[in-house]
Amino acid sequence: MPKDAPPRWDRRMQQRLARGEAAALGELYDRFASLVHSLAHRVLGDEGGADRVTREVFGYIWQHPDAYDPRQGSLRSWVAGIAQGRAVDRLRQAERDRGSREELEEKVRSANAAARADYIVTSMPAPLRAALELAYFQRRDYRQAAADLRISEDEARRRLRLGLQLLSTANALPPEDTAPPGYGPPGYGTPR
Repeated sequence: MPKDAPPRWDRRMQQRLARGEAAALGELYDRFASLVHSLAHRVLGDEGGADRVTREVFGYIWQHPDAYDPRQGSLRSWVAGIAQGRAVDRLRQAERDRGSREELEEKVRSANAAARADYIVTSMPAPLRAALELAYFQRRDYRQAAADLRISEDEARRRLRLGLQLLSTANALPPEDTAPPGYGPPGYGTPR
């Protein structure tokens, strides 16, 4: 299988959605609803808003299953991109009347960075995530993390360093505040 080919599940799911199989939407929802909701909640800071974004995202996917281009990345990344775009749009709408444009853009940038960090952590390999969770939540140093994970101290340092390097990319902004081609409905993520 070529390196850039999507996983078989992603391709089959897209085909099933394109055929209008309601069961496929249910499976997709079961798999990605918590991801969509957590990303939306991270951006909006509002449970009700996150619920609305989750409904909108899966409604969009049901109505536009062909918008997913497997050559652009995984189905998970596409769904996360739609969720983040919808949540950022809702945040911009809600904040438009409150405060200056600079304050709004700073809040959007901050929410985007938090959502990216959350996505990075949830999608990183389990060994890296476990080391970071021990270091961050349980305040373990690399020696203690190594003992808890039953790995060498060098391996614990490597995992922590790599995990932190991945997390540091959450603050990096793309050249323009746009979604990758093929990700999200037209107009989502475009500068206003």
